Amino acid sequence: MFKKILVIVSITISCIEPFAQKVENPPAWADTAIWYQIFVERFRNGDPSNDPTIKNMNIPGLMQYPQNWKLSNWTSDWYGRSNWEEQLGKGFQETLAFRRYGGDLQGVIDQLPYLKNLGINAIYLNPINHAPSLHKYDASSYHHIDVHFGPDPEGDLQIMASENPGDPSTWKWTKADLLFLSLLEKAHAMGIRVIVDFSWNHTGTLFWAWQDVVKNQQQSKFKDWYDILSWDNQSTSENEFKYHGWLNIPSLPELKKVNIQGTRKTGYPYIGDIHPEVKKHIFAASQRWLAPYGDQSKGVDGFRLDVADHIGTTFWKDYRKFVRSINPQAYLIGEIWWAEWPDSLMDPAPYMQGDIFDAVMFYQTYRPARYYFAKTDFSINHKQLQEALNFEWSRIPERFRKNMMNVSSSHDAPRLLSDFYNPNKYKFQATPNDNPNYKTGKPDAATYQRVKLYLLHHFTTLGAPHIWNGEEMGMWGADDPHGRKPLWWKDLNFEPETRDNYTRKTNFKDPVGFDESHFTYYQQLIQIRKSEKALQHGKIEFKDHESIFAYSRKLDDEEVLVLCNANQIVATYDLPKQSKWINLMNNQVYEGKSIKLEPISGLILKRIRQ
Repeated sequence: MFKKILVIVSITISCIEPFAQKVENPPAWADTAIWYQIFVERFRNGDPSNDPTIKNMNIPGLMQYPQNWKLSNWTSDWYGRSNWEEQLGKGFQETLAFRRYGGDLQGVIDQLPYLKNLGINAIYLNPINHAPSLHKYDASSYHHIDVHFGPDPEGDLQIMASENPGDPSTWKWTKADLLFLSLLEKAHAMGIRVIVDFSWNHTGTLFWAWQDVVKNQQQSKFKDWYDILSWDNQSTSENEFKYHGWLNIPSLPELKKVNIQGTRKTGYPYIGDIHPEVKKHIFAASQRWLAPYGDQSKGVDGFRLDVADHIGTTFWKDYRKFVRSINPQAYLIGEIWWAEWPDSLMDPAPYMQGDIFDAVMFYQTYRPARYYFAKTDFSINHKQLQEALNFEWSRIPERFRKNMMNVSSSHDAPRLLSDFYNPNKYKFQATPNDNPNYKTGKPDAATYQRVKLYLLHHFTTLGAPHIWNGEEMGMWGADDPHGRKPLWWKDLNFEPETRDNYTRKTNFKDPVGFDESHFTYYQQLIQIRKSEKALQHGKIEFKDHESIFAYSRKLDDEEVLVLCNANQIVATYDLPKQSKWINLMNNQVYEGKSIKLEPISGLILKRIRQ
């Protein structure tokens, strides 16, 4: 019988550390990255024999699956409900956390040629560590791949049970681990780098050290790994065990922070570390994936680091030194996002001084771009967008601008098409659960046109382009969890999807499936990005114009001019006299004269040397 556990989250105030002046360069390969983010469980089911089971997903006391639970059909209507979902007795959005579709690492390996054909040269994998949840930020183990992502779940569990997880000398390689190493080898052979996502801020309740703490209480060898507020008194019927959980989420006990100077406030860095025993374990797990069998060439190419602002800068500086000592070309990117939701994003500058991260997930440039390119209730004009982008990029040291990961959509945000189709404030009331008027069906033609214009900007601006898996397929979806639908692969036939979601009672359905024209457009923009050195390495210079958002990218004697007209009327742009340009989208040549841009349209022009 489980007693009720009280979870308390500490709130602190900021103290900013003086940052070192020495700037350590990011890895050179990241300057030319075309990022593709993969959520493995929803990417592709390459091996149905390893599909998840109730036994390995239940979280005692927190999440119990119904006995009649079944794997969800990959091609079914997202808004449909199976028998077990109806019997669960929860709302539709809550029910989605119980779904599994069977995506795995074999599915990723099978589709590496697809990614290569698209033009991808860098993959960011959401967490693949062993964990019971869909999202896997609730790690049960940092040093093992989830058993259901590999070919032998039961055999892997036996291997894991034979280890002492606190002693790296006893760690073994499961078949899931080895399949991941095979993925790395195959990706590297295709010229594709791979980074993986970890949260060093918290674990899950099935994490081996936490399980020992719950069982042995203050007698546990790992009692100092977590912030425990009070221990259970075995002489009472009440459970007095209380602990800090991240954002008051009981399934995510926070790892213990130490040596904090001042206090912490979300949105600002603070001086602090992680408990030395925990830190040692994190470093050991990181080394395992950076240099398996002691060979850095067989390991990952870096880490995406979850909720990085919740961990003190002392830890991050030491972590960078440790990672770079193993792989000097490893790429470290932090999630630095909200200062005060939903109105202000963080200033990433303190993390971008050369001693912590190489980049952050740069949502900061997407938000103003959405307000210009999309039709929302918060529209801005091209001059306001230019000011906003100048401000955001001015906060990033110049050396780091080329490799910033420009994120528009992700596992934590609406898909681009739905985000442009709805007029709401960025990420505010962006699901039908929060807003019954949120449109979840297939967007209209005007939305597709606006998204394509935004993408023209996305692949020609500063920073490294990022694609959330499935965007190139033409997928749509509201904010988390609706942006995590199984991908619409070309060889699969999908049931039509309910147009007006579960908040409305209509029978209209949208046909869904792989959008060939959308894919081809992404492919074309990626090819242009990769073929033009000025777009990869050139500085950006905004042009003054009364109605067109215009900028050039220059590198040595090469120049690319980008023109975007997000207005509903025709606009004219005067090219410099005696200049000659080629349209990189269709090879049309223009000579120094006026160009007319149709409403919601853009051009990518390259100056022809004369």
